[in-house]
Amino acid sequence: MPHVGLDIPDDIKKTMTDAALSLVDTDWYIDRLYDFLRDMDVSIIAAKYSRYVIDLNRGTDGVSLYPGKKVTELCPTTTFDGDPIYQDGHQPDAHTRTEKYWKPYHDKIASELTRLKEIHGKAALWDAHSIKSHVPELFDGRLPDLNLGTGNGTSADHDLVERLDEIIRSSNYTAALNGRFKGGYITRHYGNPKNLINAIQLEISQITYMDEDPPVKFRDDKAERLRPVLKSLLETILE
Repeated sequence: MPHVGLDIPDDIKKTMTDAALSLVDTDWYIDRLYDFLRDMDVSIIAAKYSRYVIDLNRGTDGVSLYPGKKVTELCPTTTFDGDPIYQDGHQPDAHTRTEKYWKPYHDKIASELTRLKEIHGKAALWDAHSIKSHVPELFDGRLPDLNLGTGNGTSADHDLVERLDEIIRSSNYTAALNGRFKGGYITRHYGNPKNLINAIQLEISQITYMDEDPPVKFRDDKAERLRPVLKSLLETILE
């Protein structure tokens, strides 16, 4: 859960705009939506710090995940709506933030995948995300409800992904596989199905489980309809 974090260190916070401090691009309540994971045999890694501090789902090499399309930076300088994140005269120190926040998070992912593979002979990474249903700066129209991404088929076993896609398409939710969201750095970097490590991203349209308009609010009634689908996806991977 790389974008669920809400914390911003004080030295960074004082350089930010009011638009940034609203944390509008957070993957709101993803940890609450996936609360059933606590009763499953899985490890959970969740970010503490906001994606505005550093985007844990971007590589440090600056290579675009979607060539030709607008994407967020390693250290974002604008919100999804195009509002500046920093006050005039301030810019993020990407090198310092990489060492302090990005590397420890990715070290944890790598070590946990290694630990699980040593135990089971294989491992799977489920990259949990959500985003507003309409983000004109990033895509046209309304986003499908549930968006699976596997780096265009490179990060996970094809048969497994087909089973997951079928679960979604047999539900009441709209679906996309490797559509606008194909998986970010985490999915593409750690997924290695030939080495028995499957990595799959699910980008959820926030309208399916919350009120998107400020003040954002978790909707238990919507979440209860969505959770069985999510749980079925995770159970299929565990099987």
